[in-house]
Amino acid sequence: MRHFPIPEAELEFRHVRASGPGGQNVNKVSTAVELRFDIGASASLAEDVKTRLRRLGGRRVSIQDVLVIDAGRFRTQEANRRDALARLAELLRAAAEKPKKRIATRPTRASKERRITGKRTRSTLKRGRGRVSESE
Repeated sequence: MRHFPIPEAELEFRHVRASGPGGQNVNKVSTAVELRFDIGASASLAEDVKTRLRRLGGRRVSIQDVLVIDAGRFRTQEANRRDALARLAELLRAAAEKPKKRIATRPTRASKERRITGKRTRSTLKRGRGRVSESE
């Protein structure tokens, strides 16, 4: 838990049966882990980080504002639990980075001229593709 500032109490782990191949074991043992983190109720994150986390979470964030991470890559519960925590930590690291503010720039005269020349060339080419009249 020392990789990110989220207390263990704010995380909820649910062990479910993994999907996919695994033989008889897959039907008997709940090795997959579902990590649930309530973004809105978290006191350890700043509001701007929460907003970015919601955007980064995408479909993994439910209507109730809960981030759900499913981990079932590995055959053991412990490995899947570590995997889920690592993925949450990665999301939190990305959400903690403030995006750089875009600096508006103006196009140079040369780039404007190149653009207009290209448009003129393309226009001439397309004009030449018209229907052929009987007089030609």
